[in-house]
Amino acid sequence: MNYKIVNGSISFGAETILEEINFEIKEKDKIAIVGRNGCGKTTLLKSIVNNEMLEEGIGEEKFGVYKQGTPSIGYLKQMELENSNNTMLEEILTVYEPITKLAEKIERLAKELETSQEEKTIKEYTNSMERFERMGGYTYQKEYEVAIKKFGFTEEEKSKKMAQFSGGQRTKIAFLKLLLSKPDILLLDEPTNHLDITAIEWLENYLKNYPNAVVVVSHDRMFLDRIVNKVYEIEYAAITEYIGNYTDFEKQKRANYEKQRKDYEYQQAEIKRLQRIADRFRYKPTKAKMALSKLKQIERMTIIEEPSKYDLKTFHTHFNILESGRMVLRVKNLQIGYEKTIAETSFELYRGQKLAIIGANGIGKSTLLKTINGDIPKLGGELEYGYHVNKGYFDQQMEFSNPENTVFDEFYENFPDLTTTQIRTILGTFLFSGEEVFKKIKVLSGGERGRLQLCKIFKKGPNLLLLDEPTNHMDIVGKESLENILKEYTGTLLFVSHDRYFVNKIADSLLIFEPGKVSYFNGTYEEYTRKREEQEEQEVNNTKEESNKTNENSNKNLYFLNKEKNKIQNKISKLEREIAEKENEVKVLQEEMLQEEISTDYVKLKEIQDKIQSINQEIEAKMLEWEEWNEKSTILF
Repeated sequence: MNYKIVNGSISFGAETILEEINFEIKEKDKIAIVGRNGCGKTTLLKSIVNNEMLEEGIGEEKFGVYKQGTPSIGYLKQMELENSNNTMLEEILTVYEPITKLAEKIERLAKELETSQEEKTIKEYTNSMERFERMGGYTYQKEYEVAIKKFGFTEEEKSKKMAQFSGGQRTKIAFLKLLLSKPDILLLDEPTNHLDITAIEWLENYLKNYPNAVVVVSHDRMFLDRIVNKVYEIEYAAITEYIGNYTDFEKQKRANYEKQRKDYEYQQAEIKRLQRIADRFRYKPTKAKMALSKLKQIERMTIIEEPSKYDLKTFHTHFNILESGRMVLRVKNLQIGYEKTIAETSFELYRGQKLAIIGANGIGKSTLLKTINGDIPKLGGELEYGYHVNKGYFDQQMEFSNPENTVFDEFYENFPDLTTTQIRTILGTFLFSGEEVFKKIKVLSGGERGRLQLCKIFKKGPNLLLLDEPTNHMDIVGKESLENILKEYTGTLLFVSHDRYFVNKIADSLLIFEPGKVSYFNGTYEEYTRKREEQEEQEVNNTKEESNKTNENSNKNLYFLNKEKNKIQNKISKLEREIAEKENEVKVLQEEMLQEEISTDYVKLKEIQDKIQSINQEIEAKMLEWEEWNEKSTILF
């Protein structure tokens, strides 16, 4: 499979979004598209789906879109949920509509053949059965059951209405549908935005092993580092290709820029030198030939263009805060929730500490921040602020009391003592300049609303920041800017984030929400993951040590252990033989179906197909048993 866009461009009216698109997707490629918010990343994804958006670019090559075969393209933004009244299982089954409709057709044909033996009906039935098997008709139920389980959904949730799921869960279900549709090219636009850390880690492992091509737009740097092998950057309406993951891209971009800058400066200096010599001697008869040769040298040069500076325009601020007491916040047996307690926690927060709250969606992280901020009442326990604590709260919903306000009006209402010049200067540091200050809040993008909210919070100079997913709508440069601001911040920080790179950069301690418990970890996210991996490894080693200890203490136990090992290995070997035999039986029966005398005999044909289905079910059962015995073997030995 190969998909290529050569010298394409995309314009909306008089505005050119992308001026020269040279983009290639090869089989099993894992590609990232990166760039600033609004640079055209999502537009490029859409153009891969809808080629009519493309037109000829400014390059010299002939414009064209070239596809090897007819690759299927799956786009997460297009994977809509059918009906909020559907159960999750009903929603998943919409993916298999071609199979279920074919099953209904086969059932109808089978009934017709009970009373009629027309050759046309027999042929249609045979073709439908063969197509049903090719489409995975005998295995699709097992397929989606395994997928639902791997996505972390329970058996009970399969019958839950779609409207009852959280936004993050609905995104997971939409993504699950997309995966089960098995496209040749998987297009993902910010797939981690509504996923918790556990789900992101699973998604990373899944995509690394995805058998087809993946093209992803994401601002999650750790996610990109662990998945992609190629990066396309969009900057100043141009697309540049880099080989490697996100870290490799950053290094190559920096190195390319420095090399081009040095080459440009050297060439410009050389041009000036040659021009100076030519100008000096061109009118002297004895030197005119030499002067002309210098001009020829300049003409023969391949001119190196001055490299464009990085597009690093972003927001910044300076804090002027009143220092709090050493103890900032004391929480003891604090019960949080709305009608009932969903979590209970105890911790102490000290001046200058930066504590990150991490964990799955829907188990109380944002609720804890809202409770600490006083937006919802505590259900039990103690919550005590320290001396001189002045807090600022960033709500991930980014709601404003009056959406009709302009950016300027919103800021003025909060800071009426400031002059117009002062307000415009402060807003300018958060990228609201010129006419942008008169944009109404209701038309602002998610990133713009986030910047305005942060601008208001930082101007108030709180010594305790409560931030709920502050990077959700930020591009990578914006995230890096906020990281730098928060690293320099001398106050105390308590924040919720699913961005592991951001958490690792900022937090010096973690509050980990898990089902049924909340635990505290004194250290960075990297230290936490390393300790978690060590614990998991230790648990495996403990299991092995216990087995070894038992073996050392008793020869009798060793005898029985070896006997059990042989028993398991014999069972695995036996199952493998049986599976191979059953698969051979299916092959023989399938060849038998092709014989002319049988392909027109409905009764015999139905008999063979029923037998194939029965054997396939036996194979699935034996495969499950084989997996269980292998897991037992891994644990014990």
